[in-house]
Amino acid sequence: MKEDFKKFGAFVGIFLVAYYLPLSNPKVKEAILEAFRLLQWYAREHTLACVVPALFIAGAITTFLSQASVMRYLGPKANKLLAYSVASVSGCVLAVCSCSVLPMFAGIYSLGAGLGPATAFLYSGPAINILAIFLSARVLGFDIGVARAVGAILFAFVIGMLMAIIFRREEKEKADAALHMPEPTGSERTLWKTACYFLCMILFLVFSDWFNPGIATVTLQDGTEMKVHVRYETKDTLTLQSYDEGREITSEVKTYQRSEIKNITPVPSLTLSIYHIRWYLAGLMLLAVIVMVGSWFSREEINQWMEATWDFTKMLVPLLYGGVFVVGFISVFIPEKQVALWVGDNSALSNLVASVVGAFFYFATLTEIPITEALMKLGMVKGPALALLLAGPALSLPSMLVIRSVMGTKKTLVFVSLVVVMATITGIIFGYSV
Repeated sequence: MKEDFKKFGAFVGIFLVAYYLPLSNPKVKEAILEAFRLLQWYAREHTLACVVPALFIAGAITTFLSQASVMRYLGPKANKLLAYSVASVSGCVLAVCSCSVLPMFAGIYSLGAGLGPATAFLYSGPAINILAIFLSARVLGFDIGVARAVGAILFAFVIGMLMAIIFRREEKEKADAALHMPEPTGSERTLWKTACYFLCMILFLVFSDWFNPGIATVTLQDGTEMKVHVRYETKDTLTLQSYDEGREITSEVKTYQRSEIKNITPVPSLTLSIYHIRWYLAGLMLLAVIVMVGSWFSREEINQWMEATWDFTKMLVPLLYGGVFVVGFISVFIPEKQVALWVGDNSALSNLVASVVGAFFYFATLTEIPITEALMKLGMVKGPALALLLAGPALSLPSMLVIRSVMGTKKTLVFVSLVVVMATITGIIFGYSV
């Protein structure tokens, strides 16, 4: 009955939006177009390369990892230092955006991982991105890079521990219930076979979702040549952020039709070189997975894996797509120039605004750096910039919707609040110290 009321509320909300949306308003038309543009970019750039592999990994976690193993290393009664270290390290080695981490978080949490280690993993995956931290130091300043690295690592531990403390009663009940569960049946596969299988699955995700730096030289049909950062691409358009003559990024962001662009030449880099061969590397990993599955897994196990993957797909994908669409729609009404006006000093309000905007906006891997750089050109100071970097990559409206479906409204609100409050306080302290 409760689920039916939720669905009814969603139907009513969609009906009211469709009934009253002022389609003749130019701003609303622009917002609808931007929503579909962002949704198409997400479908083209992130679904097949990012979300789909993560869903298969999540299904594999619940199918092939024993609950006893998860409880031993990540359960509520596991050694705290070991549990949070495993969660943080396993999250940060992925170097992917939040939409990849979400299905895996759902997988380990459903297997019995403690709330603290699970949320530490949830935060660390997109936030403790080694490449992003190095680029933050190089592009935004060494002090911001160091502060982001230290802040993100501490956040993973502190947020996880606070979540475990706040919900300690529920965690104790969860641990007690796990003690009375029957022992899982042993697997016919040895540990090294399972480890190789998961390693290749994760490497496939890392390579398929490898980041394109997006720095390129664009030549328009009229002969104009400019250095740009490609924000995102759709089937028909490219949204570009230009550089000035001093080779520093500007706040100017424009969307061009592909027909307006004569040529686009990426600026060479090691990251780009790997990006060009990512599908060959991912293909090798996929081939290895197929061979291992065919050799080591029974048909019944494969069917269970597919069923678990489909269950996660039904639960997570509609929320991700819906959240991305809403973010695209809202972004038109809150342009970056307006945000920059709100974060021009190091007050508590400015840092709070930066944290909240970062928490709700969707950042793909590393895109937070040119966006923050543009905001700093428009007047954002360093304190709010750090707050944005600490809250933004780890959270987004799509991720909030998914997290709520996994661990409930109350825990989601507390998790989001902890991220926003800690990012705000850290931004204030950092702003006054530099």
